[in-house]
Amino acid sequence: MANSFTVDQKKLNSVLASMQPICNRRTTLEATSAVLFMVRHKELILKSTDMEISLQYTCSIQDSSLVEDCAFLLSGKRIFDLVKDVDTVVHFAAESHVDRSILDPGAFVQTNVLGTQVLLDASKEYKKRFHHVSTDEVYGELGKDDPAFNENTPYDPRSPYSASKAASDHLVRAYYSTYGLEVTISNCSNNYGPYQFPEKLIPLFISNLLEGKKVPVYGDGGQIRDWIFVDDHNRGVDMILQKGRIGETYCLGGGNQPTNLELTKKIIEILGLDESYIEFVKDRPGHDRRYAIDYTKAQNELGWAPLISLNDGIAKTIEWYKENKKWVENCKSGEYKNYYNNWYNR
Repeated sequence: MANSFTVDQKKLNSVLASMQPICNRRTTLEATSAVLFMVRHKELILKSTDMEISLQYTCSIQDSSLVEDCAFLLSGKRIFDLVKDVDTVVHFAAESHVDRSILDPGAFVQTNVLGTQVLLDASKEYKKRFHHVSTDEVYGELGKDDPAFNENTPYDPRSPYSASKAASDHLVRAYYSTYGLEVTISNCSNNYGPYQFPEKLIPLFISNLLEGKKVPVYGDGGQIRDWIFVDDHNRGVDMILQKGRIGETYCLGGGNQPTNLELTKKIIEILGLDESYIEFVKDRPGHDRRYAIDYTKAQNELGWAPLISLNDGIAKTIEWYKENKKWVENCKSGEYKNYYNNWYNR
């Protein structure tokens, strides 16, 4: 059991009120997610479920004045109290790392499914607009020549993580159909950028290389992902809140699909290193081969499209991790070391 911490709600409300672009209007939002990296300058999106945040994620809170103890516990009653005083609930993903879902699927069901249900119940009770952020992984994997995922792609989740997100998507739609709750959903591709916890591919590889360590590439490195910079994703969510049709889903993608090996080589090249830092490791079970997002609907209805290229986004991300080595060091200590050693040496 992780330790627990509490948050000064006045200070938290101040942080939420200053968020851009998610909170750039007079509407009060209850923004929820794992304490990850949906952060730019003063932007901070915090997880609000009735579950605890695992201790390994608490390093993402840089303003120590927000933290009184060491984990963020919110009971169902606490959620209802919070939701009562806001206009809109923006529910970002909670547990989101596929590797961890393989090790402990129960935590993902608890947070992603039951936590979503608590938020939905609170939103229904007080008749609040509810936006649910989901993932392209609910659609399964694509073959080499398959068209990109879109809003009409059938669900086919293949990991405990994606299955838990698929379940939460279905719950959101059920509350719309059954109770008339005003909802929207977005399914996004792989996010990256500053403040991302260094268990995910891009920050893991950048931080390892900055430490002079090798990077663990799964299998042959031929897996293909669609990468979206965090600011583009946040801007897409904001536009859905402003222009999205109630009851609708919008796919948000980065418009690029490199292989993991190509991406790895790009990071190595920018850092001025050579490919001797690549270490091919055992592939993870059920590893989806390819993802791609068709964001035509968001482009046509919302006027949204990604603005930050993969090259520019990776360069910005590398510079941020270079300048924030202490933050990374804090994240990669303690429980993280046990997870890393157990997973990659399995």
